Amino acid sequence: MIEKDDKTYSISELAKEFDITTRSIRFYEDQGLLTPLRQGQTRIYSRRDRVRLKLILRGKRLGFSLSETGQLFELYDADKSSVTQLSTMLKLIEHKKAELHQQMDDIKVVLMELVTVEKRCRETLDQAKQVKEPN
Repeated sequence: MIEKDDKTYSISELAKEFDITTRSIRFYEDQGLLTPLRQGQTRIYSRRDRVRLKLILRGKRLGFSLSETGQLFELYDADKSSVTQLSTMLKLIEHKKAELHQQMDDIKVVLMELVTVEKRCRETLDQAKQVKEPN
């Protein structure tokens, strides 16, 4: 339950603060990542919800899935010491870094292939122009 002196937020306040849609916030709620109180149809978000929303968005920016973020929230809720959560987070970070390194390698290969194809296209185009424009 929210104490009287705790700051609360409306869905529109959070949407504006984080520059996201209210639909996105409702989606995160549907996924079980946010748990606002309700007064009738009105959602009342706590500081905890605000922090979680900030973490969800940071996780997305870092490439974590909502499922992975939810897993971290569950671990934190189960173990407030954060030891399990931090250990899991380190494993997720290692995995994400490995994925990104693989993507960088893949991008380098594709760029080299594009340079080769571009070179061939330019050579073929130059030859075609020379044939079309006899001296």
